[in-house]
Amino acid sequence: MKSILCAVTIGLLLSACATTTSPTGRRQVVGGVSQQQLDQLGAQAFSEIKAKQTLSRDGTQNGYVQCVVNALVAQLPAQYRGVRWETALFVDKEPNAFALPGGKVGVNTGIFSAARNQDQLAAVIGHEIGHVISRHHEERLTRQQGTQIGLGIIGALAGAAYGDAGTSVVNQFGGLGAQGLILLPGSRTQEGEADEVGQRLMAQAGFDPAQAVDLWQNMMAAGGNRSPQWLSTHPDPANRIRQLQRDIPMLQPVYQQARQAGRIPRCG
Repeated sequence: MKSILCAVTIGLLLSACATTTSPTGRRQVVGGVSQQQLDQLGAQAFSEIKAKQTLSRDGTQNGYVQCVVNALVAQLPAQYRGVRWETALFVDKEPNAFALPGGKVGVNTGIFSAARNQDQLAAVIGHEIGHVISRHHEERLTRQQGTQIGLGIIGALAGAAYGDAGTSVVNQFGGLGAQGLILLPGSRTQEGEADEVGQRLMAQAGFDPAQAVDLWQNMMAAGGNRSPQWLSTHPDPANRIRQLQRDIPMLQPVYQQARQAGRIPRCG
């Protein structure tokens, strides 16, 4: 990584690269864009997605998703708890979910076919929030060797949420082509880290961490001969299931302590 250029430009402001540590202790190089700028870009990308996708008006389902998000957010570090988190439920049969910088969470109604209870839904959303609090979006931006501005970066954020579909949304608004930024799938390292961070987060919030394994098994079954979109950009599901299973014994005491402390989500 000696040749990394920190050259992501927004307006006239450049942020210096820096070395930091992820929630799992992994060394990261970040700083291609400030947190404020990243949050603004996440919010703008979220607005673009909402403008194009059909929002669910089902009060029960919206309340269900919001309940899970709230329970997870309550266990985040202070800098993320202070963010005003916004959740959107989209009418789309594709099992998919995403989280963006600035406290934005999107969930497709299709996810309910795989996430069959609140714990499994927490596994999905916890994973996605894990990307945010692990600064994966910033890390990807920092690693780019070149300059992307305006809608190019917004398109990348939308692509992180909805892959090619997200890119198409932004292109219809005059996007400049978002390949090479957050549009690209996270590395295997980032995906594994989001699994680890998300599974711990759900345990801290009082959701059963063992249900993360069931969720992934459901996702694999739902794909049939084709992996669902949410799986298509991720490492081998069988490998990550083994990793999630490995961490269950360590996280069960965390889960039990959360329950004993009164953190017992009742989201439905």
